[in-house]
Amino acid sequence: MSRLRLTFACGNYDRMLALRTGDVAVEGIDLNYLAIDSPREIFDRMGGNREFDVAEFSSSEFISLMALGDCPFVALPVFPSRVFRHGYIYVNRRSGIRTPKDLERKRVGVPLYTQTAAVWIRGHLVHQYGVDLSGIRWVEGAVEKVGRHGSPHAPELLQPVAIERNESGRSLSDLLAAGEIDALIGSQRPARHPDVARLFPDAKAVERAFYLATRIFPIMHLLVIRRDLYRSEPWIANSLYKALVEAKHHALVGLHRAGALAYMLPWMLADVDEVDEVFGGDPWPYGIEANRPTLEALVQYMAEQHLIARAMPVEDLFVPVSDHHG
Repeated sequence: MSRLRLTFACGNYDRMLALRTGDVAVEGIDLNYLAIDSPREIFDRMGGNREFDVAEFSSSEFISLMALGDCPFVALPVFPSRVFRHGYIYVNRRSGIRTPKDLERKRVGVPLYTQTAAVWIRGHLVHQYGVDLSGIRWVEGAVEKVGRHGSPHAPELLQPVAIERNESGRSLSDLLAAGEIDALIGSQRPARHPDVARLFPDAKAVERAFYLATRIFPIMHLLVIRRDLYRSEPWIANSLYKALVEAKHHALVGLHRAGALAYMLPWMLADVDEVDEVFGGDPWPYGIEANRPTLEALVQYMAEQHLIARAMPVEDLFVPVSDHHG
């Protein structure tokens, strides 16, 4: 029987490397791995033109499309990108912002209001720190260049929010350094500048405590399959999931090899020991159950922030797969 040829657009992640090299094969599938290091480019090409068969995709955009009831994709409970986000709140030192509550009624830059990273940060601000978001004025734009951050295909917000487009002719990074916005949240660090600092100087300690208290490790991206393809070849979901779990296992084994450091991280093995202690040996679980607190929080935050009308059961977001202890 001939193998099905599929294109797969995803970042250059360690947990995907064995798929890219062919060290892990996908049963019944000849996978053409397209390594694209700009997630926004993948999302825009997949969301706009369905350019790939399988792709990394924004969690918030996918959930928004699912909430509309006519989503062109189905999702696997596989999460290429996860990032704790407390460390991605930057402030201008001269803005008077010392605590999260000080962000109220300020001008805050964000690449996209609907961006998954921004959803997470606003959720943390509300639930952990009691921040009232209603008076914040949001300024949307690219962080390191002039203009917009991509062309998202997320639906319109269900309630109006004070959002303005950055049309200053300068990047958000430049506006933050100049004090023309008071803070910046999202998925990128701004350019280094003496007047720019993290709101949480010891973000790692804050994030670790947050995880231990909530078991939430924020998910940024998931994997989607074109719905028409899945309808005609439903078996590919299990085949892909099994291979993705195996590829991730390869990466975890590689992280624990003590003979030589695979990455330019001098204390990597000490970090790996700490990760094993905190996350019980697998910091990157796949499947629904292991990620239930994280997924339910994301859906709740999106409903509270008027990106979707109501929270949905997280089981409804994913096609069924045989969970090979992902």
